[in-house]
Amino acid sequence: MIKPIELVIFDCDGVLVDSERIAARVQVALGVELGWPLTEDEVVRRFIGRSHAAIRGQIAERLGEETAALWHKRFEQLHAEEVDAGLRPVDGLPEALDAIALPTCVASSGSHEKMRHTLGRTGLYERFAGRVFSATEVARGKPAPDLFLYAAERMGADPAACAVVEDSRPGVEAARAAGMRAFGYAGGLTPGERLTGPGTVVFDDMRTLPGLVAGR
Repeated sequence: MIKPIELVIFDCDGVLVDSERIAARVQVALGVELGWPLTEDEVVRRFIGRSHAAIRGQIAERLGEETAALWHKRFEQLHAEEVDAGLRPVDGLPEALDAIALPTCVASSGSHEKMRHTLGRTGLYERFAGRVFSATEVARGKPAPDLFLYAAERMGADPAACAVVEDSRPGVEAARAAGMRAFGYAGGLTPGERLTGPGTVVFDDMRTLPGLVAGR
């Protein structure tokens, strides 16, 4: 028997804040600058949804540790500048949060510092204060289930009663590996067909999320 949902776990980038477009744009520019030209689609497939450590590992394997360190430093700087220039919540997200009565939390591949910046810049941080978890707190990032299982444990929830809202393939794979229901948001950069899989509902309008979580 399927357990009723007791906790909704939100990814941050691309789910709460419309930052994945910024990240992809910055990564493409850095690739040109530092010697690994990438298309936006390649950035989405290789980087979106993965931890900074995993991304840095890919760059180091390709270009060496020194360039990977420079790339990471430049990304942090340029991403922060673009966030300050006009980051917004994902379209329909504030209304969705208002309509979801269940407990919620955030579990992201990003660092706590980055989430304080992006969620703070969009006025969302206070909605989740004290319930924000980062891949820096666990051994393995997405697509491993560690982060979502950690969030559920910290929130006192049974993984089988958790739902995860994700916009990346590693994210929905991590949710499924954790034994949680996944809601794949296809209104961003990742096409819906990359989010599909068992136990996963794909949707493209955040305003429909409260009804989906409620089983309507």
